[in-house]
Amino acid sequence: MTIPEETDSVPAVRAAQLLRVPAVWMTPVLLVSVLVFLITLIYVGSVVDPVSRLRGLPVLVVNEDAGTGLPSPRASLGRQVVTALTDSPQVATPLSLQPATLARAKAQLNLGKAYAAIVIPPGFTRSVLALYDSRPPGRRAPPAPVIRLLTNPRAGGLGVSLATGVAQPALARISQQIGQHLLRADTGGGPAGTGARGLLADPVAVAVAAYRPLPPRSAAGLSAFYVSLLAILCGFMTATVVNSSIDSALGYATSEIGPWWQQRLPLPVTRWQTLLAKWLMAAAVVPVTTGVMLVAAAGILNMDLPYPWYLWLFATFAADVVAAGTLVLFAALGSLGQLVAILFFLYLALASSGGTVPLQALPGFFRIASNIDPLRQVLDGVRSILYFGAAGAAGLTRAVVLTGAGLLFWVVLGVVITTWYDRRGLQRMQPELMAHLYRSVRDYTQRASTKAQPGSHPGHHGQGVPGPP
Repeated sequence: MTIPEETDSVPAVRAAQLLRVPAVWMTPVLLVSVLVFLITLIYVGSVVDPVSRLRGLPVLVVNEDAGTGLPSPRASLGRQVVTALTDSPQVATPLSLQPATLARAKAQLNLGKAYAAIVIPPGFTRSVLALYDSRPPGRRAPPAPVIRLLTNPRAGGLGVSLATGVAQPALARISQQIGQHLLRADTGGGPAGTGARGLLADPVAVAVAAYRPLPPRSAAGLSAFYVSLLAILCGFMTATVVNSSIDSALGYATSEIGPWWQQRLPLPVTRWQTLLAKWLMAAAVVPVTTGVMLVAAAGILNMDLPYPWYLWLFATFAADVVAAGTLVLFAALGSLGQLVAILFFLYLALASSGGTVPLQALPGFFRIASNIDPLRQVLDGVRSILYFGAAGAAGLTRAVVLTGAGLLFWVVLGVVITTWYDRRGLQRMQPELMAHLYRSVRDYTQRASTKAQPGSHPGHHGQGVPGPP
């Protein structure tokens, strides 16, 4: 499209004149302020106080203690520990204590279904009572009874920290309660009066250990979160670039690179056909962008990547869904769709994904949002691939199903909105205006061609860029 210069009839605008127009200020001030306000509420609101909001963090309880076999209050201290944990609101409210055998606990930890496991060993009661038995001076003391707290760092570092922060002090209090109870019951003939009273008042040790340490080069357990976020960004950025590229090629947006500016004549095309073309281009571009992301992460930065092809396929699928949704928002809302996509696919996703703060420590709104925002599902799948052997039960199956449901939702929504716009005659450019533009360009081209011939009268020379061939 060629645009003539009319500098003698249209005076140049100065910056001072432009800035005196109130409407020029209104859009950036209001729009950016609202956006920043919402982003702050979403992002800071999800992480401001995770400890007080902690509810139902899954922790397994394994009681292998057989007790003494005697009908007495001391028969099973292991059972007393479990009862004290489950009856304490300070423990049972923030944690969801789930009884399990040791084999089942390990299976659950292997699938990332719990953040920790409290293991009371066999012979726990006997080892505690042995500390209070009478024994000759100089006789070697029995080993201290130990409760193991197995953590699961592959499920999430902050979740493990929260679980340990609740369980470890609770077990320490229970140890003191057991010690005080047994000391009160002691007749004085045992070692309670020999200077070991301090040890006996707190007889149980708590040993904290990682059940399955994180693999090397896994960003301290954050590699799954960052790869998931990058997959979302691949889809969002691809959609943004594809949207502007297709619109520029169709003549509905300008193309400006450095000092070069280009505007093509708009082509008559329906909104549905435009969206379809953008979807197809995004589907072709996304596999390249996710591949580049994984090559940079694993090939250059040496990130631990046990199943590269699985991760590439899943990341590509997830990014395609985000790209499809972003393009639907562009089609439905125009330029405003990009801001809505940023809020939904990035900031709300970050706040509700459980990647940094576990879902059980999020406010109720974000727990609900985590079921519909894509990053949580993507994170479940990526974490399964990176840390849990790509097991379907570790979250990969759920991630694929819900991501597929998201794709179906965006496809249906895109078809419904664009076809409704088309049926209502809500074209991106009215046919009368498009016809006027074509006539204007044709008339100008003819005048410019006439003026360029020998003997023609001098006049204004067109300056601009060519349109489509």
